[in-house]
Amino acid sequence: MSLVNFSKTSLWLSLASITFNPLFWNIAARQEYHTHWITSLFNGDRRKGCYAIAMTIFGLGILRDLLFSAAMAEQPALPLLDTPLVRLVAILLFAGGMTFVVSSTYMLGITGTFLGDYFGILMNERVSGFPFNVLENPMYVGSTMSFLGTSLWYARPAGLVVTAYVWLVYTVALRYEGPFTAMIYSKRSESEDAQKKKVNKKKL
Repeated sequence: MSLVNFSKTSLWLSLASITFNPLFWNIAARQEYHTHWITSLFNGDRRKGCYAIAMTIFGLGILRDLLFSAAMAEQPALPLLDTPLVRLVAILLFAGGMTFVVSSTYMLGITGTFLGDYFGILMNERVSGFPFNVLENPMYVGSTMSFLGTSLWYARPAGLVVTAYVWLVYTVALRYEGPFTAMIYSKRSESEDAQKKKVNKKKL
C-alpha cells in the first residue's frame, strides 16, 4: 500500500468512474423497467431506447478506461513487477479478459448485453455456449482480468488495488442485477403459463 500514491486526484477520479458506471446503468435500467422513461424519449421504440443506453454505457466504459490509464501514469512503478514473466502473464490476462468480454457481447447481442431485458426485449432461451459454459458472469470477470493485466504490464501496484476495487464493485452489482433479471424472466414465464391456461380453457 506504501507504493500507492493516494494523493493523486487521477486515482480518485478513476475509482469514482468505476463506482459510477454500474450504479448508473442499474438505476437507469430499473427506472426504465418500472416507468419506461427511456423508451418514452424515443416515442415508445424499445430498441432505440436500448441502443441509446448501450451507447451511453459504452461511452462511459471508454471514459473509465481513459481515467484508469491516466491514474496509472501518475503512480509509481514497482521494479519487482517489471520482468518478462510478469509481462507475459499480463498479456495472457488481458487477452483472456478481452476474449471473455468480446465473446459475451457476440453471444448476447447488443440488446442482450446492454440491459435489453429491462426494456422488455427478452431472450428466448438462456445462452449456454462459450464463454457462458465456462463462467457465469464472463463479462465482469473478463473486465477485471483486463484491469489486472494492464496493471501488471505497467508494473503499477496501484493498479492491483484498483483491480481489487473493480472486483468488489462488480460483486456488489451482481447481487442486485442477478435477482432482478431472474424476476423479469420469472414474470414472463408466469405470463406465458397464464396465457396457455386461457387458451386451454377456450378449447375446452
